[in-house]
Amino acid sequence: MSFCRSRGSGELTTVTEPVTGFPWLSTAADWAAPLTALCASHARTARNHFRFSSENKPILYALQMMSLTWSVVLLCQFFLYTTVTSKKVCGRPPITDGIDESVLKRVYEAGEEVTLTCERGYLPSTPSPRRISCSGTGDWTSSDLACSPIMCPIPKALQSLAMGRTEAPFKSILNFTCDDGYVMLGFNSSSCLHDGTWDNPPPMCKAVNCPLPRPPVDGRIVHEKNPFTGTNTMYGQGWTYECNSPKAPSYERGSCTADGTVPEPPTCREVSCPIPTSIPNGVITFAVMKEHRYKETVKYACNEHYVMEGEPDIRCTNTGNWSAKPICKAPCQVAIKRGRIFYNAKKIWIEDFKPNRVLHKEVVVFYCKNKPEKCGYPVASVCNDGILPLPECFEEPGKIEYNLKAKTLPSEIPMCAVPPPAATTATRTVQ
Repeated sequence: MSFCRSRGSGELTTVTEPVTGFPWLSTAADWAAPLTALCASHARTARNHFRFSSENKPILYALQMMSLTWSVVLLCQFFLYTTVTSKKVCGRPPITDGIDESVLKRVYEAGEEVTLTCERGYLPSTPSPRRISCSGTGDWTSSDLACSPIMCPIPKALQSLAMGRTEAPFKSILNFTCDDGYVMLGFNSSSCLHDGTWDNPPPMCKAVNCPLPRPPVDGRIVHEKNPFTGTNTMYGQGWTYECNSPKAPSYERGSCTADGTVPEPPTCREVSCPIPTSIPNGVITFAVMKEHRYKETVKYACNEHYVMEGEPDIRCTNTGNWSAKPICKAPCQVAIKRGRIFYNAKKIWIEDFKPNRVLHKEVVVFYCKNKPEKCGYPVASVCNDGILPLPECFEEPGKIEYNLKAKTLPSEIPMCAVPPPAATTATRTVQ
C-alpha cells in the first residue's frame, strides 16, 4: 500500500507499505500509480491553494484523494504507536548531588546498564555499586552511590575570619575586602577548584599613602614616633601641630586619613583661659589667680577621706577652655547597728569598726542566711560617693539575738557550699 507522508519542510513523499492487517483495503495494483501521482498532485495543489489537481480535475477529486491519504497515514501511525509503547523503558536514572549526569540519556531500553560516576570535583563517599541496569518493569536497580565535594584548606591567616572553619567545599568562593584606609593588591576573590586548590592566592592589604603634611605658619610639626622619610605618610600615622609661644594652633592633631588626604595646617593664634575655679570637697593646691596661657596647668587635691576621680592637673587648651576638672567622691558609713562585716581582709563586729568610714570604691561584705539550708553566705557591697547599699537578704539581728545568740548569726554559722542565685552583690540602698 502506498500513501503520502509530509516531511518537516512541507514536502510530500510517497511511502509504499504492504497491506496487511487491513482486509477492508484493496490490494489491487492500481493503488500504486494513483497514489504516487497523488503525492505529486498534492504538492502542486498545495502550491496552488487546492485550486486544480495535476490532471485539471475538479477540486473535489483532489480533496477526496487527500482525505483518503491522511486516513491511511493516521491508521499506520496508530498501528506503529501501539506496537512501540507495548515495551517497557526506563527514564533517566535518579541521581544525587555530585553524580555526573552529562553522559546520561533520557530513555534506556530494558537490559541496558549504566555506570554512575562522580563528576569532577567530587569523590565517592560510599562503597556502593556504581553499575545499575534498566529492568523489564521499567525500573532501575538500586545504588546508594554518594559523591562528596573535594575540600580546599582555608589559609591559616583567614581561618579566624571564617568562623573557625579550616576547609571549604569545591565551588566555594572566598570574597576579600580590605578595611578602610587600605588598598587591595591581588584578586578580590578565590574559588575552590576540583583538585582541592584555590585559583587565586589571598590578596595583600596595603595602607593608603598620603602626602607629607605641611606645618602651620609660625609653627611646626611634632612627630609621634620617628620623623617621616620619603615623600609620603601612611594611613594611621599621626602628628601634633605646635605654634611658637604664646600662640596655640586652631587644632592640635593631624593624621593620614583613609581617603589618602591630610588636613590643611592649623592657624596659630593667641589664646588664654580664665581664672580657674575651685571644686566641691577639694582645693587648688598651687596656682596664680590670673588668666593662664595655652598649655599652662593648675593642680587640684581632695579633702581628707575623699577620693579623686580624674586627673589632678587641668590644662589650658587651644580653645581657651580648661580641660576637665577632677571630682572628689565622698566616703560611706556602714548603716547597721548590730552585725559582723568583712572589710579590709578582716571580720569585724560593727561596734569595733571605728571610725565607721569606708572610702569611695571600697568593698564591704555583709552576711545573709539561707534558712532552709541553715548556712550563711557573703554578699558584697561597694561604696559609691557616700552611698553603701545593704543587701536585700541582710537582716539586722535584734538586741537579744545579737547579745545572747551571737553564734547563730549568719556570719558565725557554717558557710553555704553554693550561695543562692543573684546573691553576690547588694541592691538595697539605705536612705
